[in-house]
Amino acid sequence: MKKLDRLPTHDEFSHVTDWVFDLDNTLYPHHVNLFSQIDRNMTAYVSALLSLEPADAKKLQKDYYRDHGTTLKGLMIHHGIDPNEFLEKAHAIDYSIVPPDPTLGEAIKALPGRKFIFTNGSVAHAEMTARALGILDHFNDIFDIVAADFVPKPAGETYDKFMSLHRVDTRNAAMFEDLPRNLLVPKTLGMKTVLLVPRNFEYEFAESWEQSGDEDEQIDYVTEDLAGFLRRVIADL
Repeated sequence: MKKLDRLPTHDEFSHVTDWVFDLDNTLYPHHVNLFSQIDRNMTAYVSALLSLEPADAKKLQKDYYRDHGTTLKGLMIHHGIDPNEFLEKAHAIDYSIVPPDPTLGEAIKALPGRKFIFTNGSVAHAEMTARALGILDHFNDIFDIVAADFVPKPAGETYDKFMSLHRVDTRNAAMFEDLPRNLLVPKTLGMKTVLLVPRNFEYEFAESWEQSGDEDEQIDYVTEDLAGFLRRVIADL
């Protein structure tokens, strides 16, 4: 497991002009566990769609997530579902559990250059989550699964689409993510990569394949405190 011992320095972030953030378990910490509500909604959707018992529906849901990047993509490929209906039902959740994070908001606001949310979820979900955190107004744009034509990260074509749309020079960009596999392409493209992990690496709500390991060479930094990490970057810029 990678350690939390590499701190950002002026030399390594002074060139960054585009800051790209995943949403779930990245802009808010893992222990908030907002995604558990979406998880339950997806299981219920799969159960109703395929007349499966909840346990079987959950297993299939997770298999599609692992194999296709999102449960949605697997359902589209294998069952031809309406993606917009799925997204609406999956994101029918209570956002009040997300606590405001003014420290994070100030840190993001102070970053030089543009800031983006790049998510496998929907714009509506990203907006509701970022608004609850109190950080929505600090972003230039949100690139969601609809903009990606429902092809999720970690597909290279989706990163290409995002970078092309916003004319991002990847050599001057940084990517923040909670899934190691979603940092493979950014690292290859020359971006600085930062992995968000739970406190003390306690992956209570994550699948084993979602977790960081010693072999994750695509990861430049690991942090359990996004606001603290960004504040140190700002201090050095």
